Amino acid sequence: MEKIALKLLGMINSQSQSGAYTLILGETEGKRRLPILINGFEAQAILFHIEQIKIPRPLTHDLFKNFADTFGITFREVIISKFAQGIFYGTLVCEDESGLKEIDSRTSDAIALAVRFNCPIFTYEAVLAAAGVSIEEEPDIDDLATGGIGSQPEGFDYEKFTVEELEEMMNEAIEKEDYERASQLRDIINRRKPGK
Repeated sequence: MEKIALKLLGMINSQSQSGAYTLILGETEGKRRLPILINGFEAQAILFHIEQIKIPRPLTHDLFKNFADTFGITFREVIISKFAQGIFYGTLVCEDESGLKEIDSRTSDAIALAVRFNCPIFTYEAVLAAAGVSIEEEPDIDDLATGGIGSQPEGFDYEKFTVEELEEMMNEAIEKEDYERASQLRDIINRRKPGK
């Protein structure tokens, strides 16, 4: 299966889930984006490393990197390998003196480790087709990383809309770079399609 390279574009606060964040990954050679909801701990771990914030004691992901470095384990790549029932699955591809190993991982942990090991992030077409959103223009990274996101009023009923109307709403959210709402709409649309 051919791998598609991704880059980390930014992170925004989730207004739908308290303490959560939406991590935005994008194709390195394409316009599709992969919004992934992660919890605050992993978001903090990713941001602390990217922003080079020094802390007195190592976080769990820093400890894991120190452990791997001490025992000669190299991270080759991270793969967002699957998307099923609204959950992303990650795989760490590591190498030691005995050869390559693949380790199952939560996607948020895999990304937190990828930034520490400076290793590439990949996914597959099936994951992007199921969970990705397309945009026509490159987003402003500063706005993406620090901007808020819109949300529907509490109790907003998506059930009264047709799939076509929901797809139109999703496209509007994408145009406004409201990736969290687009991601939520994508999940609702996928659940409503036959065979889902």
